[in-house]
Amino acid sequence: MNRNNFVIHLALAIVLILVAAFAGQLAKWRKQWKSHISIVPAEQKKRGASTTEEIALAETRGFGRPEVLVKFKSGVSRETIDELMSRMNDRVEDRIENAPGWEAIDDLDNADAAATVAQYSSMPEVEYAEENYEISLSQTIEVRTAVTTYQPLRFPKDPLFGEQWALANSGQRGGKEGADINATNAWAITTGSEEVVVAVLDSGVDYNHDDLKPNMWTRPKSMDAYEDEDLGPVDDEYGFNAILNESDPMDENGHGTHCAGIIGAEGENNIGIAGVNWKVRIMPLKFMNAGGYGTTKDAIEAINYVIERKKAGVNVRVISASWGSTQRSRALEAIIRKAYENDILFVAAAGNASTNNDRRPHFPSSYNVPNVVSVAALDRNDQLAAFSNFGVKSVAIAAPGVDILSTWLGNAYEEKSGTSMATPVVSGVAALVLSEHPRMSVDELRKKLLASTDPIVALKGKTETGGRINAAKALE
Repeated sequence: MNRNNFVIHLALAIVLILVAAFAGQLAKWRKQWKSHISIVPAEQKKRGASTTEEIALAETRGFGRPEVLVKFKSGVSRETIDELMSRMNDRVEDRIENAPGWEAIDDLDNADAAATVAQYSSMPEVEYAEENYEISLSQTIEVRTAVTTYQPLRFPKDPLFGEQWALANSGQRGGKEGADINATNAWAITTGSEEVVVAVLDSGVDYNHDDLKPNMWTRPKSMDAYEDEDLGPVDDEYGFNAILNESDPMDENGHGTHCAGIIGAEGENNIGIAGVNWKVRIMPLKFMNAGGYGTTKDAIEAINYVIERKKAGVNVRVISASWGSTQRSRALEAIIRKAYENDILFVAAAGNASTNNDRRPHFPSSYNVPNVVSVAALDRNDQLAAFSNFGVKSVAIAAPGVDILSTWLGNAYEEKSGTSMATPVVSGVAALVLSEHPRMSVDELRKKLLASTDPIVALKGKTETGGRINAAKALE
């Protein structure tokens, strides 16, 4: 073979090798490309829009918390509000459906909240603006005149019932016999109803607690999941978490679980304690975090959820609120008033500062709204608790609130003290009344509760009724 032929054959061989190598790599690339492709069924293609909504919702939830609550004047259009948001570099985090005109606004520049409030207050389109105040739990404290005569008829078979002096005070641990809510006689009439729903607006509830699980509310399978126009869909199987705008209201603090047990720990199940109601449905609403703090906006959003569920057919008749602040919020007042318009009672803790609420109001218990019942705390000797707030004009009624044994996180039980504990006692009695009188209006229910007390000397001039709630009287 001459030299020229050798060079030609060598060049052809090299070309063939390169072509083969390229073809092999091309096949490899094609295989890799195919591995990242999947066939999408027709039903999944139809879900494209919802996937986009979920992405948008995730982005919305990724923003900061709203700093201010703004009420725009009637007639201000959505376009005008959107233009204001763009100009201010702000974002409408949520429009409160049941408080028309109120918007929760997130300042994307993270300016001082007071300055932002002042800025919005000066706008001609704005009726009112306020900060999204921080709210804290009514922190727990570590620490008979002529009436109708009853014969106790019903005691539950719960092993810790003997320590529940608020329900049956036999004088245990230095208490005063009869200084209780007369629950045993009430239970001779009714032990509650699974048809009555009580919303516990708090730090959530440990819905897996053995003494609570049978009485927990879950969304009926026939009912659509909750959806908020601005916050998106929420699969509210167990209730509502307003902190994260999601479905899981599991308690991380313990306070809400304690309040829930007072209202409705299952009775006569041979474990733990008995609630004021042996049968009831407890709807958990979480707006307080593990540290016991929340915001006005999240409280509003949770109440808005209750109203929407009521409209959807849930028989939620009572909201129990064991928390408060000295900061007045017109937005919170507006949504509580809307709850009243939807026939929902709002039972609230008077507070634990030993102060007179007539002179130094405590909210939400001091709102002048017809569905609000403000509750003070008594000890086991029928004395006003040393920590309890009072007010002959602003505090309606009193209930046991010292050394109250109830459910706690992780299937535990603990004693706590506070108007936080007295509040669910009254909420529980309200639920008992509704179990017997399901069509009773919120006005009739409030009137019935305030008329169903035993007069207590220590409460004279301290509360509107001057008495302790009596569950048996409330059922007469």
